[in-house]
Amino acid sequence: MNGHVISGPGNGTTRPSRQINVVLRSHETFGAGASAQALEAEPLPAVKPLPAVDHYADIQKELEPMIGMDNVKALVYEIYALLYISRMRTEAGLYGGSQVYHMIFKGNPGTGKTTIARIVAKLLQKMGVLTKGHLIEVERADLVGEYIGHTAQKTRDLVRKAMGGVLFVDEAYSLARGGEKDFGKEAIDTLVKAMEDHRNGFVLILAGYPLEIEQFLMTNPGLPSRFPIQIEFPDYSVDQLLQIGEMMVKERDYVLMPQTVFKLRQLLIQEKQNDAFSFSNARFVRNAIEKAIRHQAVRLIGQYSNAIPGRGELMSIRPEDLKV
Repeated sequence: MNGHVISGPGNGTTRPSRQINVVLRSHETFGAGASAQALEAEPLPAVKPLPAVDHYADIQKELEPMIGMDNVKALVYEIYALLYISRMRTEAGLYGGSQVYHMIFKGNPGTGKTTIARIVAKLLQKMGVLTKGHLIEVERADLVGEYIGHTAQKTRDLVRKAMGGVLFVDEAYSLARGGEKDFGKEAIDTLVKAMEDHRNGFVLILAGYPLEIEQFLMTNPGLPSRFPIQIEFPDYSVDQLLQIGEMMVKERDYVLMPQTVFKLRQLLIQEKQNDAFSFSNARFVRNAIEKAIRHQAVRLIGQYSNAIPGRGELMSIRPEDLKV
C-alpha cells in the first residue's frame, strides 16, 4: 500500500460505516517552508458526494462468518480502501492512479481460495473496476489443447468469457510442468498477452500450492511483476476446522454430539500428521460431514424400520456415523 496504513475490520472488529483513516508516511520532507505553505494554501476542488450505498457492507457480511483468514480479510479490505480513496482523489481533481489487480493465491486445498476469488470479483464489480464481476474457474485441461494452435484458441476463448470478470486458474503451476514440447507454455504466453491486450478488461488470478506456485513464477522472469497482489492462505488449525465442521452441520439442521466432536478432532489430528503436504483442510471436513449424514440416514432406517425417529434423533450425528 506504499506506506499507507488503513484502519479497517482486522481481527474481527466492526468497521465504522464508510469511515477510513489514512496515515501517510512520507519519505520526503519539504526543503522550503514557502513550498509547504503554498501547498497548504492551494484550495482543492470540492469533492462530489459519493453514493450513499456502502459497497463494502455486502462484502463484509460474506467475510465475517469465515473462520480465521485474518490476513486475507485485511487484504480484501485494503483493496476496497484503495479503490474508495482513488475514486475520492479523482473527484477531487487529483491523480487517481491506474492499478493492476491480477493476483496470486498461494495455499493448500480447502483453504478458501475459490471462495475469496468470488468475493474479490464481486467487490471489483461493485467498485466499478469490472463490468460484470463473474468468475470463470479453469484448470490445465480447460486451457491446454491437443495440437499446435489449439491451446492458444482455447485460452483466448476462456479469456473472452472472463471479460468483465475474473479468470481463476487453479493449480496454475501445472501449465509449466510438461517440458519444452508441452502446450502448457503456450497457454502461459497467451494469458500474458491477454493481460497486456486487455489491461482493464478482466482480472487474472493464479492459484495453487505455495511451493509449486513459487517455482512456477520462476519459470518466466516477467511473471511475478505482473501480479502485484499475492495472498497467502494458511492451513486451518484443528480448532478452526472443528468450528467449520460445526458451522456446516448447523447450516443443515444437524448437531454433532460431544463424542462425535471428540472423534472428529482425533481424525483431524491424525490426517494432518499423515498427510501434511496435501491435507485438504475444510474440504476434508466437508467430505467427512457429508459422509456422516449419509451414514446417519442408513442407521436411522435400520433402527426405526417400524417407527418414526424423533426430532432430536433426526438431527444428531453420532460417533458411529463418522467414518472416514
